[in-house]
Amino acid sequence: MILEERTYTIATGKVAEYLALYEAEGWGPHTRHLGQPVGWFTTESGTLNQVVHMWRYASHAEREEKRAALYADPEWLAFIPKTFPYIERMENRLLKATSFSPLR
Repeated sequence: MILEERTYTIATGKVAEYLALYEAEGWGPHTRHLGQPVGWFTTESGTLNQVVHMWRYASHAEREEKRAALYADPEWLAFIPKTFPYIERMENRLLKATSFSPLR
């Protein structure tokens, strides 16, 4: 199992606008191709103005296949440029579950 953790640092004061845009235009194509996320979160301590979302895949191959389908979707491609004014930094981590992890 692969857990993908994506962290976006959003311009100060723009988190609510970014989330509203994503919910209105990004959620549909995102979940249509990737399935339901493990979760979506905002930070309340540490580095602020961050949005963190996590996605679960059976393997790296499944992730590549699903993301290729996502980036072939015109609705997703139209949404992406609309996020540019909000996102200051993007970080991505692929986490592999241990043999004793509750998420496997």
